[in-house]
Amino acid sequence: MSNRSPFIPPSDPSGHGGPVNPLPPVVVALALLLAGIELYFQAGSYGLLGQNGIGARVNAIQDFGFFDTVFEAMRLQGQWPLSHVMRFFTYAFVGGAMTQTVFVIVFLLALGNMVGRHFGQIAVVAIFAISTVAGSLAYGFLVNSEYPLIGGYPGVYGLIGGYTFMLYVGLGQLHQNQMRAFSLIGMLMGIQLLFGVIFGGTADWVADLAGFTAGLITATLMVPGAFRRILERIRKR
Repeated sequence: MSNRSPFIPPSDPSGHGGPVNPLPPVVVALALLLAGIELYFQAGSYGLLGQNGIGARVNAIQDFGFFDTVFEAMRLQGQWPLSHVMRFFTYAFVGGAMTQTVFVIVFLLALGNMVGRHFGQIAVVAIFAISTVAGSLAYGFLVNSEYPLIGGYPGVYGLIGGYTFMLYVGLGQLHQNQMRAFSLIGMLMGIQLLFGVIFGGTADWVADLAGFTAGLITATLMVPGAFRRILERIRKR
């Protein structure tokens, strides 16, 4: 019988290799939805959808992207129409470019597969949705920008948070350095900040970091007693 921790993915060097499992259907469905929307934008940009399709991406950003100005207006007026409230989530399905969508899909397939196999398909949807909303809330409260928040990175970073929790617990069970679990998010944040300094950019990293945090917390709450044990360990330190 294998002594590998159930929280260490087979691809992790700390575990043992295993057969490739099929992707959870919900992960495939999310990836196909993102791919389908992007193909629609691409078809429109090449004029395959007629005159109205040329500005399909711009129109979608206007209709479904998350704008801080819209958020602030709703807060000041105390009115929350559904057409704007849905932006807290729908922005995730409107990519700014094909490359962004491709990277989101790649991360979604890889991380969604790992998280789904350990927590279940409902957990994947919950983590992605909660992290997406957390990202837009953080962007709305902490960022003052005219640029809209678009793309699925906050939701994907939430899955990174779930994966990080899996590694954290698994490394602890193997009596190894648990801080290694945060190496992926540290590397990604470092690259993102470096690119921001060199090439400039928006404050999307705020939404991404919020998504990661939300995913980490959500995954923790899905394991009975895990959150309490982590708090006890922190107090002992």
